[in-house]
Amino acid sequence: MTLTAPRNLSIGDVLRGYLALTKPRIIELLLVTTVPTMVVAAGGIPGLWLIVATLIGGTLAAGGANAFNMVIDRDIDAVMERTKKRPLVTGVMSARAATVFAVGLEIVAFAVLAIWVNQLSAWLALSATAFYVVIYTMWLKRRSKQNIVIGGAAGAVPALIGWSAVTNSLSWTPVLLFLVIFIWTPPHFWALAVRYRDDYQAANVPMMPVVASLRRTTLEILVYSVILWALTVLIGPTAHLGWIYAVSSTVLGGLFTFYALRLHRHAREDRADVGEAMRLFHFSITYLSALFILMAVDVIVRNH
Repeated sequence: MTLTAPRNLSIGDVLRGYLALTKPRIIELLLVTTVPTMVVAAGGIPGLWLIVATLIGGTLAAGGANAFNMVIDRDIDAVMERTKKRPLVTGVMSARAATVFAVGLEIVAFAVLAIWVNQLSAWLALSATAFYVVIYTMWLKRRSKQNIVIGGAAGAVPALIGWSAVTNSLSWTPVLLFLVIFIWTPPHFWALAVRYRDDYQAANVPMMPVVASLRRTTLEILVYSVILWALTVLIGPTAHLGWIYAVSSTVLGGLFTFYALRLHRHAREDRADVGEAMRLFHFSITYLSALFILMAVDVIVRNH
């Protein structure tokens, strides 16, 4: 592992480095599933302070988990082209400083959620961090081709937190919303892994496109996409959602499956269309955001 020594770092450089540790772009996607879930749980728009406190606590918890991930994966990040500019690789801060930062974020996150939201939400956030750091990052990522399949559970917990923040309980609806994100994660991430297959191979990470043929990988992406489509359509009656969600889930699921099918049709055993993979990856982000936002819109329109 090669690390670049810090040179003449400004306060701005250091602050940007600590911000980068939290992976803010990933956090944005997690939060866009939290608020709509709160709307569904409340049957309308929850109190502003509850939303703010939940988002602050969730952001800090996710940021701490991502910082732990960068500390543990700094050897892999130094090898991969996509991650070689991360702050622990370039030497913006030490691993010890990053660890202290991560611990601090988790402590504050738990306190915010426990004091201003509820204990259940606080423990759910802490469990998501533990799962992501220990089960995914420290164990599965380097050992199993199912790493992102099982590890994706951590990224689905915000749906549970959003629901519990409003109701201080869990039920089948938040579990199904959890499953949506859980099933969405493999095709979303494997599409990106197709693009960076050589990176993962160089880092000896057994991501699906590395340990299986690209034809098999794209087939699994397609299968997960179809399952995701079916699941999102079935959620409508269970969560008592209306026609806006029904139409949205059907159209969005059809588009997701269409992009996955195109990726599979262009794939061969040792070759896949990187352009198609990235189109699916980028659309998958739009898909998840739109699905949850339109779910919330459905609830607000029907109840007002």
